[in-house]
Amino acid sequence: MTDEPLVLGIETSCDETGVGLVRGRTLLADAIASSVDEHARFGGVVPEVASRAHLEAMVPTIERSCEKAGVRLADVDAVAVTTGPGLAGALMVGVAAAKALALALGKPVYGVNHLAAHVAVDVLEHGPLPSPTAALLVSGGHSSLLLVPDVTAEVVPLGSTVDDAAGEAFDKVARLLGLGFPGGPYVDRAARNGDPAYVSFPRGLTAPHDMREHRFDFSFSGLKTAVARWVEQRQAEGTPVPVDDVAAAFQEAVVDVLTRKAVLACSENGVDSLLVGGGVAANSRLRALAQERCDAAGITLRVPRPGLCTDNGAMVAALGAELVMAGRAPSPLEFAADSSLPITTVTV
Repeated sequence: MTDEPLVLGIETSCDETGVGLVRGRTLLADAIASSVDEHARFGGVVPEVASRAHLEAMVPTIERSCEKAGVRLADVDAVAVTTGPGLAGALMVGVAAAKALALALGKPVYGVNHLAAHVAVDVLEHGPLPSPTAALLVSGGHSSLLLVPDVTAEVVPLGSTVDDAAGEAFDKVARLLGLGFPGGPYVDRAARNGDPAYVSFPRGLTAPHDMREHRFDFSFSGLKTAVARWVEQRQAEGTPVPVDDVAAAFQEAVVDVLTRKAVLACSENGVDSLLVGGGVAANSRLRALAQERCDAAGITLRVPRPGLCTDNGAMVAALGAELVMAGRAPSPLEFAADSSLPITTVTV
């Protein structure tokens, strides 16, 4: 195997079939087939629908990625696949495909952690991660603060969501406001024309007693409920709901808590580098406020471009390549998908 291994990554943890090809730390191709439109009418992801969509999209997406990269499957040095966390049925499709490829090609396979892959993808844009790095991962299913001494071997959880994740709250508030699914991009767009100070919505787990018990944890369930009650009261009064202003005020409450706790985690752990990843990291206000607060605290902010923040195969391939280059052992062929895989397990 060369010093810069060619790794194929497969991601099927939720509703997007992602296949990426990475050589060392260079991205060659990132093909995605999304089933989001099939879930939109339900207002959320339906696991059975997602699994079926992965089955149908897997082979065409692999072929498209290889064609874009100009490589053959026989050229691949290793296969990496998300083994968890995520939707059990969806994960099984990706794991089965990766094992079949690895077995047919006679190549090693690495079952990797979805969250660790969201951290590793940044090496494709900004080079090797400083040691240690703090990571704020925010998506539809996860809101996590992590300390990352070595993304191939050690990831330490500092805090996580205790109820609704940030992305889930965006989806629910978007539905309340009559916006589209998934809610993140729609709320972000509406908020640009709104006043973030129009309503002062609650900042979950930031009261003094909460900061003692849940210093780096997140809670957005109360915020979602506060928005719902505010909207319902306006509707009961027969008063129009200022959608843009409510979207801006809600978004500000979310990103205020996320960035405040992330910067505090860096300061208290002596870390001068913060990586922000996950689907919600594509939010324009989150990126702007994180940059503002990191600059004020003397912290270097690393955020992948929006296309690499959402679920994709490139991030899985990136982590796979890091594992290969670090000399980590591949996964045994009998490994299984694990919908609740802990972040402390980088690879199985």
